[in-house]
Amino acid sequence: MSFVMALISIESLRPHVLRLLAKVDPPAGVELLSFKRDRRVAVFRLPEERYLLVEQGFTRQECSVDASGLSRLLKATIKREFPRSHKVRVFKISSPEELIKTHPRK
Repeated sequence: MSFVMALISIESLRPHVLRLLAKVDPPAGVELLSFKRDRRVAVFRLPEERYLLVEQGFTRQECSVDASGLSRLLKATIKREFPRSHKVRVFKISSPEELIKTHPRK
């Protein structure tokens, strides 16, 4: 089940995401959406300290990375997908299958 966490400032986004990912159990993760919800980046925690980053926006790709490379990859991806954003929506999701759902507007 997913729920909206909040609108997070772009400056504090990367440490916030890394902190959330440290607390979840595999295969749960975090989804980042632009304010208009037209671009998304999802990061899932996998077993054995691996992470899956799914990018759906300006570019569409999936990357598997270990814990040491996650911060650097996340920084580059945030810069590419949210270049003019000041705030980003953060959702906690329980599995990769939840990416299919759209998040309703209130």
